[in-house]
Amino acid sequence: MATIDRQATTLALAHALSAAERGLAVIPLSRTKLPALRSPHRDDPEPSPCHGECGRFGHGVYDASTDPRRIRALFAAAPWATGYGIACGLHPHHLIGIDLDTKSDTDSSAALRELALRHLFTIPDTVVVLTPSGGRHLWLSGPPDVVVPNSASRLAPGIDIRGAGGYLVGPGSRTEHGVYGTAPGTARLAPAPCPRELLRLLTPPPRRHHATPAATGRHGQGLVQFVLAAHEGQRNTRLFWAACRAYENGIGPQLTDPLVQAAVQAGLTEREARSTIASAARMTASS
Repeated sequence: MATIDRQATTLALAHALSAAERGLAVIPLSRTKLPALRSPHRDDPEPSPCHGECGRFGHGVYDASTDPRRIRALFAAAPWATGYGIACGLHPHHLIGIDLDTKSDTDSSAALRELALRHLFTIPDTVVVLTPSGGRHLWLSGPPDVVVPNSASRLAPGIDIRGAGGYLVGPGSRTEHGVYGTAPGTARLAPAPCPRELLRLLTPPPRRHHATPAATGRHGQGLVQFVLAAHEGQRNTRLFWAACRAYENGIGPQLTDPLVQAAVQAGLTEREARSTIASAARMTASS
């Protein structure tokens, strides 16, 4: 059972309500930075994609709200929450998060500067959130008609992108590794518009459409949507589960490309996705 730190929860709720006043939709997070509320469908024998249509809490970023009453209800349902997540891609800011990581051996800040020089853009003054590990989250605002996908190290090694369907850990959140906070002088800034050339890099040309074969039917489409809804920490698990179900139902080969595309959009690399699907194929073949 999760340990309850009431002071940390109270502070997280206060910070979350403050963020909501600025138009940022929030959800409670646990110390692991994952959504604090578990899916109400986790014990379903055949989990179907649900973005909150069932009316219950536990749908990750799809629970995010700016309504103070709903936010209080979310935190009341998760008294162990010590942080909050800010949903990206939503009105009015259409937030894009540039996550400059420090866990790899690469210098992500230098990589971003190199990209800026090469593609002739400048990162404007904007909100900067400092992570306990020494990383930084840059908040930018995107246009309402552009969907920026989540990605991990696609832009450059050590640079992750949080876009539509993703979330950023909000400043004031307490995690297992420490507290997130805004960099001096940036707390009251609004997310600055994303430079046009950077936005172009964040929205790669659409892949050639691979229509899901009719033989896969609604079940195949449901598996693809299940992978698309994955959050950080769930991607491989969801993809593996979906691929196993596809091969068990005889639609594995036809559904491979759509599942790979969904996994890449959720934040995996194509190589990771194909490796996971191959593992699922081997396991179902031997069972």
